[in-house]
Amino acid sequence: MFRTLLMLLVFVTLGVPAAIIGIPYSLFVGNTHRMYRWAQGIVRLGLKAAGVRVAVLGLEHVPTDRAVIYLSNHLSNLDPPINIANVPGETAFLLKQSLMKIPLLGTAMRMGKFVPVARTHAREDAKRSTEAAAEAIHSGHHISIYPEGTRSRDGRLLPFKKGAFFLAAETGAPLVPVIMRGTGELWPKGQTWLKPGLVEMEFLEPIAPADYSTRDALMTEVRSRMEAALAKR
Repeated sequence: MFRTLLMLLVFVTLGVPAAIIGIPYSLFVGNTHRMYRWAQGIVRLGLKAAGVRVAVLGLEHVPTDRAVIYLSNHLSNLDPPINIANVPGETAFLLKQSLMKIPLLGTAMRMGKFVPVARTHAREDAKRSTEAAAEAIHSGHHISIYPEGTRSRDGRLLPFKKGAFFLAAETGAPLVPVIMRGTGELWPKGQTWLKPGLVEMEFLEPIAPADYSTRDALMTEVRSRMEAALAKR
C-alpha cells in the first residue's frame, strides 16, 4: 500500500505544478516538448518511488525518422506510466473520454494530442477518434494503442479491436508491437495496491501497413508476432 501511495504522491505533488507552469509555457512557445519531458521525468520518479524497475529491450527496432503506432498488450494499470516513461519521442494515447475531464491533466493531454475514445459502438465516434489520431501522427506525435481495449487477467492476448489497423491503413504509419511482461504480477487487474519488482518492455520490429493487402491480414500479422514474442518467455 505504501508504495502505491508514494507513487501517487509523486505524481500529484510534482505533476500539478508542472502542469500549472507547463500549460501556459507550451501555449507560449507553440509546442509541448518541454512539458512532455517533464511528464516523463515525473513518471519515472513515481515508478522508482514505487520500487518498479523497467528493463527496456529492442529500442533499435524503433524508427527514428517518422511517427509510428505502438501496439501494446495490456496487463495492468502500470502499463501506461511505463509506456510514457520509456517510449522514444512524444507519444499520444487513445484513452477513455472521461479521463479528459480531469482538471489540468485533461488540458495537458489535449495539448499533447491524446485522443478521447467514447465507450460506444457508434461509427461517427470511431471516425472522430481515427481522424484525431491521424492528425496527431501527421503533426509528428507517435500514437500508443492497446488493441485489446482492456486488461488481460491471464496474460494471454484478448481479441483485437480494429481501430488501430484502420489508422495504420489511413496514415501509412509503421506499427511497432510492444510486449509488456510482469506488470500483471506487480499490479493485477482488480487489485488496489501494487508490488515492487522488475518488468520488461520489449519493442518488436516495425510492420509496414503497405506490405499487407487488407487490414485483417495486417491485424493477423501483428497478433502473430506478439503471441510468438509472449510465448518465448
